[in-house]
Amino acid sequence: MSTLHMPPAHPFDTSGLLDLGEDDTLHEECGIFGVVGVQDASTFVALGLHALQHRGQEAGGIVAHDPEQGFNNARRFGYVRDNFTSQKIMETLPGPLSIGHVRYSTSGSKGQTAIRDVQPFFGEFSMGGAAIAHNGNITNANTLRRELIERGSIFQSSSDSECIIHLMARSMGRSIPDRMEEALRKVEGAFSVVAMTRTKLIGVRDPLGVRPLVLGKIGDGWALSSETCALDIIGAEFVREIEPGEMVVINTDGVQSHFPFRRQKPRFCIFEHVYFSRPDSILGGRSVYETREAIGRELAKESPVEADLVCPVPDSGTPAAIGFSLESGIPYAMGIIRNQYMGRTFIEPTEQIRNMGVRLKLNVNRALIKGKRVILVDDSVVRGTTSRKIKEMILDAGAKEVHFRIASPPTAWPCFYGVDTPQREKLLAATMSEDEMREHLAVDSLKFISLDGLYRAVGEAQGRNPTCPQYCDACFSGEYPVKPADMVEQGFQMKPAAE
Repeated sequence: MSTLHMPPAHPFDTSGLLDLGEDDTLHEECGIFGVVGVQDASTFVALGLHALQHRGQEAGGIVAHDPEQGFNNARRFGYVRDNFTSQKIMETLPGPLSIGHVRYSTSGSKGQTAIRDVQPFFGEFSMGGAAIAHNGNITNANTLRRELIERGSIFQSSSDSECIIHLMARSMGRSIPDRMEEALRKVEGAFSVVAMTRTKLIGVRDPLGVRPLVLGKIGDGWALSSETCALDIIGAEFVREIEPGEMVVINTDGVQSHFPFRRQKPRFCIFEHVYFSRPDSILGGRSVYETREAIGRELAKESPVEADLVCPVPDSGTPAAIGFSLESGIPYAMGIIRNQYMGRTFIEPTEQIRNMGVRLKLNVNRALIKGKRVILVDDSVVRGTTSRKIKEMILDAGAKEVHFRIASPPTAWPCFYGVDTPQREKLLAATMSEDEMREHLAVDSLKFISLDGLYRAVGEAQGRNPTCPQYCDACFSGEYPVKPADMVEQGFQMKPAAE
């Protein structure tokens, strides 16, 4: 029987990290990647996870299977480059089949992540072992967890994803894919999954297809990934997206596909287009970069303003700022420069250093900004703290006016499908009107793209269908395609139907 080897973890030392207001941005929960049919598959997985690092920077893990050595595992805190680039570690993960995961926690112990919470998770079943990695969030995880514990399950982590392993263990399915199907039918919320047995790579998307998953071909092997940019790094050919509600089972004989869930109208996360996905990825057959540029153009049409420069808030606001400049005819300029090497620091984070805040991460190009009317283009406003600091930096550099243009509608509702968002009362747009937000930020003007404008920019010429939205846009509209059952149980007040 295969055994799972778990090398000792080396915790990621966060004592030298500065509090730069990262909680003022939205964080995707994680990225997933898997490869079958290539020599040293874990090396390809490590490269894929490196390309998906933007989706999770807290921790990462890789599981591989070798016919002689069985299952092997490595899980670490920190960046892929710091943990999965040494020959010593990668030699412990041999075999032609491997999956991996990079994590930014939305469930589990916030701020106190244990190595036990780092995916992939592993289970040993009567027909052999299986490992699973999950992108998304299970909205009925608390209910499932209670039921499973009452029936004797013993959980090893605080992650919602572990519920899937326990549900598989209780299934009477005759194969691991059968057990996974049965388990996932009991799960609510958003899930894109990569899993592996001793011989198979498995990929699944939830019926709404909220989170992404794509299929690639590499030589005689296959790859599954959260985004196409990770296929590029390993030289894999993008084949297609895994469809909402689809399960693929891949081995040396090829790809088998079926649809085990009731078909529903897809509701892909629209914020993947705005921010989460890398600009060099392809979503829905369209370049993410081109979509973000189109968002900027639409924003310029909806909210024109007289100014001298269009400047992105790097790096997420760059494509939209280029689109705004092209549409408006106002020159584009790099008015804010990002310190690409910000991360761990030897400086003790004293209160004085903390007060420097965003200045340690971003710096204003003073010679360019002085005396100018500046349009700042950013992807979103969450709490507003970072936006205020950036505005102050621009004014300190001598700008005559500061205008904010935001490449998404106001974020007024939390996401429960795999994105880290603050409680609703901490979202600026949940408690303030647009005019009140402008006064709070103390800028000359503030405008967000409309929800219809965003839909037009992502390719829906008629805008948003109010009776049957084409995307999941709950963070903007408050209309949740899957009821967040656990959160409602804890007191979350959903938007009234008539509102």
